[in-house]
Amino acid sequence: MGEMDSAVVVRTARPEEYDAVGELTVDVYVGEGYVRSGSPYAAQLADTVHRASAAQVLVAVQADRIVGSLTVARAGAPYAEIARPGELEFRMLAVSKRARGFGAGTTLVRTVIEMAVAEGRDAVVLTTMSAMVDARRIYDRYGFVPAPDRDWITDAGELLTVLRLELPRG
Repeated sequence: MGEMDSAVVVRTARPEEYDAVGELTVDVYVGEGYVRSGSPYAAQLADTVHRASAAQVLVAVQADRIVGSLTVARAGAPYAEIARPGELEFRMLAVSKRARGFGAGTTLVRTVIEMAVAEGRDAVVLTTMSAMVDARRIYDRYGFVPAPDRDWITDAGELLTVLRLELPRG
């Protein structure tokens, strides 16, 4: 039995984990070419302390190691880029390359959906880019659909796709 056989647990990040979360997120976004190194966004990805003060940072932990993370933002909050009233948004999903395929990303996304249902939200929304194929498979599996009227372009001129999951009403 290897270490990857142990279950993935998702919970709120603890302050002593913020550096590890920032490193993991930058490794994925910069290392895989989604974000330019040294860009303002790379700095935002690294700054977990600020993110955690203004939003909810979740971590996926497996065998006592942080293998994934994402940031949950509610409409009107500083980290909500696209959430409208009644929607829960998540951003900055990152799963370490060597932990992929073990359910960390899926468990993180499922946790956000469960939070949104528990809070009585109408939908969960996120922004993605075409290069993020691993993440897109998770979103498709959960039934997220494109909301093309909400797509947007970054300052760097990159087209971003908005996906939305309509939630069942109580």
